Order: sequence, then C-alpha cells, then structure tokens
Amino acid sequence: MRRDHDRGPAAFIFGAMPDLTLSDVARRIDVSPTTLRRWVNDGIVPVDDGRWTPAAIAHARIVARLRERGYSLGQLREAAHAGRLAYGYLEDLFPPPARLRTLDEAAAETGLEPALIERIWTAAGFSADSLERIGEEDLQLLRYMSGVIDGGLPLVAFLQLVRVYGQALAQIADAEVKLFHLFVHEPLMRDGVPGLEIAEAMQGIAAELLPLASPIMDRVHHRALQHFVSQDVIGHLELEGVGDAELGRLRVGIAFADLAGYTRLTEEAGEVEALDVVERFVESVELTLPDDARVIKTIGDAVMVVGADPSALVDWAVGFQALNAGRRPLPRIGIHAGDALYRDGDYYGSAVNLASRVGARTAGGEVLVTDAVVDAAGPHLVFEPIGEVKLKGFSEATQLFLASPREPA
Repeated sequence: MRRDHDRGPAAFIFGAMPDLTLSDVARRIDVSPTTLRRWVNDGIVPVDDGRWTPAAIAHARIVARLRERGYSLGQLREAAHAGRLAYGYLEDLFPPPARLRTLDEAAAETGLEPALIERIWTAAGFSADSLERIGEEDLQLLRYMSGVIDGGLPLVAFLQLVRVYGQALAQIADAEVKLFHLFVHEPLMRDGVPGLEIAEAMQGIAAELLPLASPIMDRVHHRALQHFVSQDVIGHLELEGVGDAELGRLRVGIAFADLAGYTRLTEEAGEVEALDVVERFVESVELTLPDDARVIKTIGDAVMVVGADPSALVDWAVGFQALNAGRRPLPRIGIHAGDALYRDGDYYGSAVNLASRVGARTAGGEVLVTDAVVDAAGPHLVFEPIGEVKLKGFSEATQLFLASPREPA
C-alpha cells in the first residue's frame, strides 16, 4: 500500500484524484477536446504519462484563460517551458464556495441592510461586484462584522477600522505573493526545474505555509494590541490636555525624518545601494523610537513618526542624530506638536502639514522644532532660535528652533 508521504505535495492539497480523461479535463476548463489535445501535443500543457494530475489540470485552466486574453500559443509555450505559468497553480489552494448567496439573502441572514453591507465591503477594499456571489466564508465574515456593530462600536469608527484592516492585509497579502515568487518560484526557474515539477513543489510549500499565516498574524496582532492599550492608558494618566481635543482629534507630536542628499546618493551609488541605505535608516528609526511613538508611513526616504509625548519625541530625535553623527547621508528631522485629525490609522490636518514643512527646511544632522515642541521639552535640551520662517502653505511665519543636548556644566 502506498503511504501518504509517498503521494507527493499535490495529493496533500487536493486529495486523491480520479482517473480523468482528456475529454473530462476539457469539459472542466470549458475548451474542446481537440484544442486541449493540440496544447498537450505542442508541449504547452505538460502531462506526465497521460495522467491528469491537479497541477496539469490547473496548468490547462491557466492556458485557457490566457488564450481568452489574447496571448499567442508561442508565448504560452515559451512561458510554460520556462516555468513562468507554475505560479498560477496556487489558485487551486482557494477552491470556489460550494454555496452562493445573493446580497439580499446575506442581508437577511446577518441582519445588516444591503446598503450597509456594500459600505462595509467596499471599505475593506473589496469590489462591489463581488457581492453578487457571496460564499459561506464571506457570509461568516459579515456575521462577525454584524456582531461588532451590535456590540456597540460606533459605525463611523467601525468603517475606519475595516478600512485599516483592508489596507494592511492587502499589503500583507501582496508581500506574501511577491516574496514567495522572488524566493521560491524564481530560484526553481533559474535551476531549470520543469514547469510541472515547479507547480507541485510550490503547491506543497504553500500548503505547509498557508495554515501558519493566520495564527502568526493573530499573535502579532495581540501583542501589538496589548502594547497600544498600555500606551493609551499611560497617555491618559500622564499627559495633560489629552481629553481637550475635539472628537476624532488627538494631541500628538509629529516628526518627519529623511536623508539629506538622498537623490544624489541614488545617482552616484545606484538605486539598489540607495534602497539598502533607506531600509537601514527606517529600521534604525523603528528600533530607537520611544514606546509611545511609531512609524505611521514611509514615502521614499521620508518617515512620518507620531508619538503621544512631544517631549519624548524630541529627546529621541536629538539622540538619533547623535547616534548617526559622521554617517552619510545624514538624517534630518523636523518636529511639531498639535491636534491632528485621526482617520483610518493615519493623521491629517494643519499640524501634520506644518511638521512636514519643518522637516523640509531642516539640514542634514539637524533637528528643527516649533515653539509647541519647545514648550513641552525638558531642561536637558537647548533650543537655539533661528528666526521666523515662512513655510509653504502657511500664511503666517513660524518660529523655528534648533534642538541640541545641553552641555554639562
């Protein structure tokens, strides 16, 4: 008797496959048997000893889809021989739902109005058209969402949370696919492994890894949630005026940091070397930030940091510049403090714009701050006024200060 571990990766994913004829497969992928036979004879669809394995069927399905999109047989033959079509086999890891509901049926089962389901669905980044065919797993997702709303979270907050989930998880999924392609698929192609073997190897690896993704993300999420709950409690206890901002606004310190001369570095050292420098810069920012601050986003070589305590943020900035003294290119950091509008996990408003403009006026190795930051800072720092500066987009001039550590007496 053949043991499970001898069956190969495709068997683990799809289970035992019945003996299928060429006509059976042609019917499954909606092409004529004559067309499918021609693809097999031309080597466009690889079949091992006439056996239609899951990978071979998936390959045929991909070829049929690409033919509908206008790709020539020559292009598909070349892609198949190089193994470039193997990645598409992983689509079979996500089988279609056995039962589908309409939007109205989903609304009746979840207690959510159809219009509200559409708002939530599109906020998560899904297309409205996909609501025409709702599977059981998507229906369960809507039940969970209905439970959150029934639990008392205001709809305006829930829609923002769903949008953040959608954006973050879309970035995660995109990274998973691209990294799997770069570090699993590409090496197999470079080694000259036949397309069918690439597909089965990738299916086996993906089948092992996919079940691990959700528990890993769940644990990372719980640890991060624990951290930010703790920081929020501390912030409310220690920081004055936290509750003074209007609903939807938070009083925060905002820093923009980037690398002076990054464009020149790109021209001189090349894009790959310059990108390595940026990655090390962003990593060093993340590793040294105070507990109540985090990187909100990166734009090229620029990093936006927000923290609940402006004093801790300017302490970090001065210390960060001291750590990087003598390196090239030098960081530059601009900081402002004020009320920012919090939406979808990001911060908006004039306070953010002002911090960005301050950062743009900063030279390499410097920390420039506004008077709001000076007022919050401790006595261990020195703030040298450099005068009032007219910043782009602001009608009134802004007083700027150069922050540095106080020399010991």
